[in-house]
Amino acid sequence: MRIISGSHKGRRIQAPKSLPVRPTTDMAKEALFNILRHRKHIHGAKVLELFAGSGNMSYEFASRGAGSILAVDQHKPCTAFIKKTATQLEMPIEVIVADAFSFLSKHRSNYDIIFADPPYGLEQDEFHSIASLVMENQLLKPDGLFIMEHSKHTDMSEHKDLESSRRYGGTVFSFFENPDEEEE
Repeated sequence: MRIISGSHKGRRIQAPKSLPVRPTTDMAKEALFNILRHRKHIHGAKVLELFAGSGNMSYEFASRGAGSILAVDQHKPCTAFIKKTATQLEMPIEVIVADAFSFLSKHRSNYDIIFADPPYGLEQDEFHSIASLVMENQLLKPDGLFIMEHSKHTDMSEHKDLESSRRYGGTVFSFFENPDEEEE
C-alpha cells in the first residue's frame, strides 16, 4: 500500500503478510479522497477509523494533516503494526485494541470523520448495525461525515441516514450524515 497525498506522499508501507487485512485499493482510496477534498476539511480533523486493519486509511488521513486519529481493531498484531508505523512516521495516531461493535456501544467521543472498513463477509444487518451505532450514539460532530466501505453486494440504500453511495469496481463507499436537528 502507498500513501497517495500529503506530507508522506508516495511512501510505500509494507504490512506483514501474516496480517488478516484487505487494504483499500489505491484507486478506490484516491477516488474517496477526491470526494472528501470537496466535502470535508481534513486538516486538523478528529478522525476515527474502525476495523483499521493495517492502518491504511489512518496513514492517509495523517499524511493529509488530520489533527488526531483513533484507529480501532480487534486483532493485536494489526494494532501493533499501526502503532509501530505511526511512531516511525511521527503520525498522530492512537490505537485501541477492541471489537468495533463493543467499542461503538460504549464510546462517547465525537469526530469530524469516521471511516469503517468492516470485513466484506459480515451479514447485511451487521453493516446496518455499524451505521446505526455511529449515528444513534452521536459519534459524529454536527457537521461530521461517516463513511463505510463495503462490497457491491452489500446494500445500504435503506438505512435512514444514508446520504449517498459511490462505487469503484467492487468497492462501495456509503456516506452518512447527521439527521436534521428538527426530527427529534
